[in-house]
Amino acid sequence: MSDRPNTPLLDLVSRPADLKQFSDAQLQQVAQELRAETISAVSVTGGHLGAGLGVVELTTALHAVFDTPRDKIIWDVGHQCYPHKILTERRDRIRTLRMKDGLSGFTKRSESPYDPFGAAHSSTSISAALGFAVARDLGGVTPEGLGDAIAVIGDGSMSAGMAFEAMNNAGHLRKRLIVILNDNEMSIAPPVGALSSYLSRIYTEAPFHDLKAAAKGAVSLLPEPFREGAKRAKEMLKGMAVGGTLFEELGFSYIGPLDGHDMDQLLPVLRTVKARATGPILIHILTKKGKGYAPAEQARDKGHATAKFDVVTGKQHKTPSNAPSYTSVFGKALVEEAGRDDKIVAVTAAMPDGTGLNLFAERYPSRCFDVAIAEQHGVTFAAALAAGGMKPFCAMYSTFLQRGYDQVVHDVAIQRLPVRFAIDRAGLVGADGATHAGSFDIAYLANLPGMTVMAAADEAELVHMVATAAAHDDGPIAFRYPRGEGVGVDLPERGEVLEIGKGRMIQSGARVALLSFGTRLAEVQKAAEALSARGITPTIADARFAKPLDRELILDLAANHEALITIEEGAVGGFGSHVAQLLADEGVFDHGLKYRSMVLPDTFIDQASPADMYAVAGMNAEQIEAKVLSVLGVTSIGEKRA
Repeated sequence: MSDRPNTPLLDLVSRPADLKQFSDAQLQQVAQELRAETISAVSVTGGHLGAGLGVVELTTALHAVFDTPRDKIIWDVGHQCYPHKILTERRDRIRTLRMKDGLSGFTKRSESPYDPFGAAHSSTSISAALGFAVARDLGGVTPEGLGDAIAVIGDGSMSAGMAFEAMNNAGHLRKRLIVILNDNEMSIAPPVGALSSYLSRIYTEAPFHDLKAAAKGAVSLLPEPFREGAKRAKEMLKGMAVGGTLFEELGFSYIGPLDGHDMDQLLPVLRTVKARATGPILIHILTKKGKGYAPAEQARDKGHATAKFDVVTGKQHKTPSNAPSYTSVFGKALVEEAGRDDKIVAVTAAMPDGTGLNLFAERYPSRCFDVAIAEQHGVTFAAALAAGGMKPFCAMYSTFLQRGYDQVVHDVAIQRLPVRFAIDRAGLVGADGATHAGSFDIAYLANLPGMTVMAAADEAELVHMVATAAAHDDGPIAFRYPRGEGVGVDLPERGEVLEIGKGRMIQSGARVALLSFGTRLAEVQKAAEALSARGITPTIADARFAKPLDRELILDLAANHEALITIEEGAVGGFGSHVAQLLADEGVFDHGLKYRSMVLPDTFIDQASPADMYAVAGMNAEQIEAKVLSVLGVTSIGEKRA
């Protein structure tokens, strides 16, 4: 195709082993072609662009020096893996990234032997690499063999405690293990915290190490006779402008910082490390996120995540929205509440823009806390803010809040502290697939004593739930809402405080009651319209609360209908299970009620559009209609009238 970049050397690469035919100068050209191909592919699919552009030279060098898939390259998070996928027998499918039946936007074990460990949450790579290294040394067997284990982790990901837990353990075990710290001063949001300042200091105080200095920087790489003298010289230099001390204290040999876009530095150092490393080693490289593509380099997030775009201008092809996003509605509602109450504070874990807290941070910077990629710390920090008399809103994606679950239980729920959990990306989220789906939070929160769990059916309800959470001081409270735009309802001037544990009736009908929890309500109403044409008018209610349940509403629906169906955007064990427990405890099933719950299926659903994913889950209007007809004994749509 004429709009594809010219890539004569890259065209000769069908697998990483093919890179070994090239000279170092040719590998530099391969990297340039790989960058052009990555930009071209993401312009068609959308996706995570900036992170991949920052590691093009590193990706090329790693695959040229090491022997994948026998050697295991573990990309932390996986945002940056598109160039890796192009080099590892997937170039022909790279323009299916993040699409239904296409390539995952992250590394995925089931997709390729070149993806030894799946990721999409950050800070797991060093733990995984250490596991491979220990498995190798204990005689573990994989189809591709077990060679070196190389973790590539960003400076943002290094802010999470898990990375240091792994380094501490690796330093103790002394296994041959390679960690590459990809330091671009830029995770999704600008990095925060002392570690980021420490890394900045390492390379502002010290000149770039040339190769000779880098090789001497890791004493363990030197031939035996030179080691003692080098050690003494190094001890004398400590405290001067040489960095790496923190990592050396954790038991790692340190090399760096190196220019991560300079193949003349990368290739010799990687070859030296491959030839001589014995224990754990950390190579610190400096890169630029979005490197080599001006629109990404100039963007505030360095092109972290983009829609489809025009390669020449960088202009993104975003579909105009008909309604504000749930995330922006939350952000604005919280700013309004904070204007009325100076005790309201906000906590997020490296996602101020993604959670809508960027609006809050602009207005109330001293009351907004980005704790970096540290959900566990963020939850406990919020718990102590609550204990200290503040009103913390802990805003995290459902999939990321999972990482702080023990803290939710021990530090928040057991102590009955009024932390307000704003749970974004609830339900199925589309192109990021199973790793980012908010499938489990209803189940994992509603089973906690004293926890209040709400779900907004539309954006107006979300405004009310922000107000309800702000006013709720009796223990923890959570409210969930999906990714994407709302349904287009009018927003209230000010949120109303809802009565805890009370749902609302949407329409009265007969025979069957549909009890919705969350934003499937719009699909329930569509199903009801179709059913009315068949002479069936269901009762519809919006539960609002999964905990505490509206007992009166639920028992009334059960008593006055022959069938009751619950609908929720969550896994089994959530709202529907709590309703079933109530009905069983009250003996309702003894009298013949037909009860069904529509939940996400017991499987991980791969990436597609949200509508396609909900079709797979069986939760769109047509499937809700079919469920009603089935439970009422109308065997198939169009066969007979009720």
